[in-house]
Amino acid sequence: MSLARAFSPALREVRILFSQTGDASQGVRQFVLSTYPTLKQHNPDLPILIREAQGTPARVFARFERGLERNVVLDGLSSKDVATKISELLG
Repeated sequence: MSLARAFSPALREVRILFSQTGDASQGVRQFVLSTYPTLKQHNPDLPILIREAQGTPARVFARFERGLERNVVLDGLSSKDVATKISELLG
């Protein structure tokens, strides 16, 4: 499933956390650089938060209506695998 689309209105927020320098976060950093503009273009009103902190394990959180929150660990994945995992989470 492609991320170049408008997401469900039930999705309230996406938070992407990763380390600025850690090797395990390399795929997430590459994903953010290449895909963030497309995500915002298709979802201009959706808060997509990018949080970088040294030593933070790479993961993504999705908050839906009624406070439901899901997350996926992204440590050690390639940029393509990160896109697949995020797509499954937001599906």
